[in-house]
Amino acid sequence: MAVVESTVMAHPGESDLADLAKPGTVIITAGTANAASQTTEDEIITRPRSARTQSDYSLPVIAATEPPASLQSSHSSIWSFPWSDEMLETSTSNRCSTRWIARGLPLLGLALVAYATYNIIVYCCVQDFMQKRGKTAVGVVLIALYSIFLLLMVAAYIRCYVTIQYNPGFVPWTAQRETIEQERNQRASNGAEVEIRSWAPRDDEPDSPGLESFYSKDIFVCELDGRPKWCSECRNWKPDRAHHSTEYDYCVYKMDHVCPWMGGIISETSFNFFIQFCFYCACFCIIIISTNGYLTSLRLKEDKSIDARLIVALALGGLFGLFTITMTITALRFAFQNITNVDLYRKTQTFRLAVRIPTDTPPNDRFNTVTYPLERPGEGPRTPDAAHTSGMTQANGAASARASAMAARDQQARRTFAILQAEPGENPWHLGYLQNFKSVMGDSIIEWLLPIRHSPCSRHDSMVSDYQFGPLVEELKRRYGLEGIDPEKRAAAMTSN
Repeated sequence: MAVVESTVMAHPGESDLADLAKPGTVIITAGTANAASQTTEDEIITRPRSARTQSDYSLPVIAATEPPASLQSSHSSIWSFPWSDEMLETSTSNRCSTRWIARGLPLLGLALVAYATYNIIVYCCVQDFMQKRGKTAVGVVLIALYSIFLLLMVAAYIRCYVTIQYNPGFVPWTAQRETIEQERNQRASNGAEVEIRSWAPRDDEPDSPGLESFYSKDIFVCELDGRPKWCSECRNWKPDRAHHSTEYDYCVYKMDHVCPWMGGIISETSFNFFIQFCFYCACFCIIIISTNGYLTSLRLKEDKSIDARLIVALALGGLFGLFTITMTITALRFAFQNITNVDLYRKTQTFRLAVRIPTDTPPNDRFNTVTYPLERPGEGPRTPDAAHTSGMTQANGAASARASAMAARDQQARRTFAILQAEPGENPWHLGYLQNFKSVMGDSIIEWLLPIRHSPCSRHDSMVSDYQFGPLVEELKRRYGLEGIDPEKRAAAMTSN
């Protein structure tokens, strides 16, 4: 592990964070140069940002690990977040019925596609149009169209299915939650009775692990007191737009719904592939309906009986066509509005945003503020006291200068946020319909049509927020009298002075 030695942790700029935020890098503060192993309360680690590896839009999945034994303490905020694009194990529902349905429906879908392929290519095009009627051109065109949409549909399905299984967009458990689950699994494997998991209250420790990944941003979703939302099941702070899934017992980034046809949960990592699959499946069904409908009309004109295979194909094509067209329209609506199925059921929800403001912003009765790092009750800001500084001055002038620099930099490291509340139903992530669509499907037409990359919104590498906020943030600043206030410029001016 690389250790960066410093007397303080100043508030870093974006470029500084990019250099410091590496897995395994620990910034040790408050005079810990002599004994890193004794560091406890004043340890700070930034949330790492690793380079994207497998694709430009791969979702980084955080895996929390235990701190070294030498650095463990009740107040330690050391956390390591190695990032990767894929989970090591497949996602599995904790409900037996869901698991069996998720395994059975894809097999049923495969059987239906096999029957449709026989119906269109062999029965309709080859045997009827080409051999009986001599309409070779019609048969070739229909086979070509069918094959194109079949390949696109299968490609989108495979991409979506694999993503759901190996990169479902789960928010990783904390080390504490992992330990509890391992103990439960161990007891279950030994045949012992497994107790029901208890509800976990919010971790109100000022140094609660994971808080730094929120207040290192400029904006995040918060509660009334300025802290992020808490998941009592995962025992973790909820990232923006994350919701807990009882099916999988994880919080999920931008969760939409559980789709048994896809074998898992649709989230930000798979939603664009799901839209593509629904669209191509709808086109696939339209080809089936059109081909069988055309052949049925020809037979009716010839006063011939209607083959049962035509009726079955029309019924299945109509049923699944109606379903997939509806799903395509619904999913595209969500993409254009930048919402999910979960948001749809919370039309009246009210968002509170912690918006960073300069630390010297005067108090205002119109909104509350919170300053990070949080202070313990009865304690002041975490800066050297005057007596200690004075004693160091008398003992050593160099140490005094160092302490003064430490106090100044610690002051800069503090970040103050205004807690701004939106009106019920307002969507802070609404970027405009086109930008909403691009945040899900990508910036190019190729990305819209082909299942190549993950959604741009699944990249959480911005130092401003986990998800891009829309014009509502500036509107909220205007409502609360904060328009035109730039904390970065104010901090730079204070530093230069």
